[in-house]
Parts: sequence; structure tokens; C-alpha cells
Amino acid sequence: MRILIQRVVKACVTVDGTETGAIGPGLVLLVGIGDDDTSEMVPAMCDKVANLRVFDDDAGVMNRSALDLLDTGTQPGMLVVSQFTLYGDLRKGRRPSYAHAARPELAAPLVEDCVTWFRDAGFHVGTGVFGAEMHVALVNDGPVTLWLDSEELKRPRRR
Repeated sequence: MRILIQRVVKACVTVDGTETGAIGPGLVLLVGIGDDDTSEMVPAMCDKVANLRVFDDDAGVMNRSALDLLDTGTQPGMLVVSQFTLYGDLRKGRRPSYAHAARPELAAPLVEDCVTWFRDAGFHVGTGVFGAEMHVALVNDGPVTLWLDSEELKRPRRR
């Protein structure tokens, strides 16, 4: 599972001119599911995102997580958008290979599991439409953009 995380002032996603999801301040999560991914990965990945200290504290230092903001009564948004192209392999040729992206019947339920996890945690959640041609508009805050890959979480950390 791969998640591209962007801290935003606001963001929305539209499908065929209709807004399907929108958030104010919070995180845009472009979620890619790989062909070996399982539902057991979802809680760890979502917990990691929710606990990332990417929001400013009173001193202007990125020292608060989205969960910390929930505890203060602020409700940051999570805009979850499926993004199979995060599994594009660019190593050979000029056309990306998506051979390791999960098929829709595996990917759609796992993306929905992410949405459910964030809703159950108390976040305002907006979504795209799985498999649809979507337009995502956002105002990146910082800019803060981070990459989370489930395979990297398994590796020992370098010192």
C-alpha cells in the first residue's frame, strides 16, 4: 500500500463536474493498493498517517498530528482518493507498467477500509469515486508532501 500525503488548506474532488468530496484544513491522501496488499495493512497505515506530526504547534513547529488536533476540538479533514498510478513502474520504456497495482476487486474494498478507519477515528472524510476520472483541486499548505509505503515500514530504520 502506498499513500501520498499532502497537508492542505482545502481540497476537493469532482467527478463529471459534481463535487464528491471536500475538506478544509487537513490531509489529502492519494491511496494506491498493490497486488500483494491485504486488509491487515490498513490499520497500521492509517494509524501512521493519523499520528504523523505535520501540523504546527503554538511555536510554529510541526509537532502536532491530526489526532492531536482532534483532541483539541479541531476536526482536520481527510480527503481519500484512490490512485492506482502510485504503482506505476517507470524503469523500462516510456509507458508506465501497472502490473503491480491491485485489480479493482481487491483495491476498492481496501480503499474503503481506509475511509472507514478515518471516519471511525473521528475525522471528517471526503472521497473520490473509485475507478472514475477525477479532478482533484487542492491548496498545499507548507508545502508538506510525504510518501508512505507499507514495504518501507517493514524495513529496519537506518541510523
